[in-house]
Amino acid sequence: MWTVIYIASTARMADMLQSRLTEEGFLVKIRPVNMSKQQFEILVPSGELEEVQEVLNSLLHP
Repeated sequence: MWTVIYIASTARMADMLQSRLTEEGFLVKIRPVNMSKQQFEILVPSGELEEVQEVLNSLLHP
């Protein structure tokens, strides 16, 4: 089961987050939400949610 952890406003942001989280050892998927608005869901396995949230917070709020 995959859980949405973040909605990126650009493809570039989604790719950057995917790369950084993958470097940390997490499985990450990107899924377009609304092509007209160019929003992308960042999804992670439900079992890794808490760990990923900590890393994501450090990436978004250094």
